[in-house]
Amino acid sequence: MTRLFRKRLSFRLTRDTVLLAMALGLVLNMVQVTLDFFSARESMENEIRALIEISHSPASQIAYNIDVRLAEELLDGLLQHPATIDARIVDNDGHTMAAASESSPTSPYRWISDALFGVNRTFSDQLKVKQLEDLPLGTLNVTIDTYHYGLLFLKRASYTLVSGFFKSLILSCALLGIFYFILTRPMMNVINALSRVQVESPEKVRLPIPVNHQEDEIGAMVGIINQHLSTIDTTLAQLRQAESSMKNYSTQLEQEVDDRTREISQKNAALQRGNRALVKAKEDAVRRARSRANFLASMSHEIRTPLNGVLGMLGLALEDNLDPEQRNRLEIAFTAGQSLLGLLNDILDISKVEAGKLSLENIPFSVKNLIQECAALHAQQANTKKIELHMDIDPELPDMFLGDPTRTRQVLNNLLSNAIKFTEKGSVRIHAARFGGNLRIDVMDTGIGMSKEGLHRIFSPFSQADTDTTRLYGGTGLGLALCRQLVEQMHGQILVDSEIGHGTHFTVTLPLPVYAQSAQQPAEPTASVDTTTPIESLDILLVEDNQVNQLVASSLLKKLGHSVDLANNGKLALEALEEKPYDIVLMDCQMPVMDGYEATRIIRENPKWQTLPIIAVTANVMQGDRENCLASGMNDYITKPYNRNDLRTAIERWAPDGSPTGQEPT
Repeated sequence: MTRLFRKRLSFRLTRDTVLLAMALGLVLNMVQVTLDFFSARESMENEIRALIEISHSPASQIAYNIDVRLAEELLDGLLQHPATIDARIVDNDGHTMAAASESSPTSPYRWISDALFGVNRTFSDQLKVKQLEDLPLGTLNVTIDTYHYGLLFLKRASYTLVSGFFKSLILSCALLGIFYFILTRPMMNVINALSRVQVESPEKVRLPIPVNHQEDEIGAMVGIINQHLSTIDTTLAQLRQAESSMKNYSTQLEQEVDDRTREISQKNAALQRGNRALVKAKEDAVRRARSRANFLASMSHEIRTPLNGVLGMLGLALEDNLDPEQRNRLEIAFTAGQSLLGLLNDILDISKVEAGKLSLENIPFSVKNLIQECAALHAQQANTKKIELHMDIDPELPDMFLGDPTRTRQVLNNLLSNAIKFTEKGSVRIHAARFGGNLRIDVMDTGIGMSKEGLHRIFSPFSQADTDTTRLYGGTGLGLALCRQLVEQMHGQILVDSEIGHGTHFTVTLPLPVYAQSAQQPAEPTASVDTTTPIESLDILLVEDNQVNQLVASSLLKKLGHSVDLANNGKLALEALEEKPYDIVLMDCQMPVMDGYEATRIIRENPKWQTLPIIAVTANVMQGDRENCLASGMNDYITKPYNRNDLRTAIERWAPDGSPTGQEPT
């Protein structure tokens, strides 16, 4: 009896279901536990590494200053982590500067954790400060007891296995009941009914359809059996007809498959052609952008060279004794030249952004100081128009952020300049705060405002709100286009809200992280003041091919008290160096016969000139110019037009008898 019971479909189905569910549940639980094991190990590694990275900067400063008290406070803080059992700072000689430790916990389950994760782990971090990268300061050693992570893993694994077992058991019971009531019992009823059918007269018997199975597969099976029992001949005819229909349908289906396959192949070929066309169009666009960037770089040099000469000569002329009318005319010409130079810079910046050649800095800077500098720069413009300029900086705004101060200043200056230019009366207000984890700067004015149509055009190059704006106030419309591109390069957002006659409100949001500075660091970086003692007269070799720039630079250098010799190209510069020694060489980069890069490389190959300070002077402003100058062996880098303060600063930095000689430019 037991043997017959085991051969029944219900028993086999139940047995296989239970075994399969249990085995599958066990496998899935083991997989989950295994994944959790690796995740726990990785979490342990990442957590301790993060703890060490957080402690790296203060530990480096402690090792640098040999501050034992702060070291003990730092190590006691590290012991607050539940897994840390030992933390110490060791100097380069292997001596322990400070240490803190505690005993490992005991538990009857510890042997399992030790087998999986090990008894303990020791992590070491080489200490060094940013200003002295090559000076090792020792190591920070942290030893952790893995039982903290092992216990958490064992708890999760136990819960997973036990809960998985009960889930599998519950699922098995549920499936057993479902299979029995939905499949096994109706099938047994059908089998019992079939067993009572007489072979001699099958048409006189009809199988009962089980309750609640009239519309499902069991009901359909009973109906088909009844049809076979009622008319075998009809069933055979229907079967032949069905076979014929299936053949016809198969033939039709094959034809449809062929047609669809051919159609898909044609569409795929068209799609590939379209993709190739898109790729080619993209490559053409990239080539055009690069060609335009290269063209603008060359154009920059060609335009800047005469423009720098004009600005330099005007600057020299303004230093002479002039009557008021002459000075007014020269100042107007000098201002117009600077405006033209600013327009050229805007065009080049937009081109660099579009060509993907704009590089951004990521350095600490003070947003408060930056806003104050920009406000001070535009204060005279606002006072001239009798407009009030207000600053509203949130007291909770952090002191230092990490980002590009130059590009942030460029955006703020453009917004302030526009706000003051388009405001005839009232005020311009700057508001800065930290909102949603981002730096938010608002520039609001009470100016002429813009229409809704104008708002859609202002961020396009060479576009303003309307033609009347250009006619009344002037401008090229490049400023706001550049602002949008710079903000997007910094992964930020710029928004504008305006109404005609009710002013304009610009909102700039920048995701700049807050810079956490240590106690030994200065509160904020400050520019060294454009404070060195006066230096004696130097012999300077000016290598410049443009006669106007020669006159401007030599005049400025002579007014600074230095002796100047001229060379029209790099080859003549080499000959001049052979004839007499010089203290400093001012080297133009682009010259005929031999450019500044090649001349510098030749100079550096000569042992007696390897320490000669060479300061690059170039009109180019494209990305990589400074790197190319330094890579060729030049010591410093200044841009045209020649400026007295820039020349003085560079010369004082590299004067042979000054302490800064030989240092890299900051």
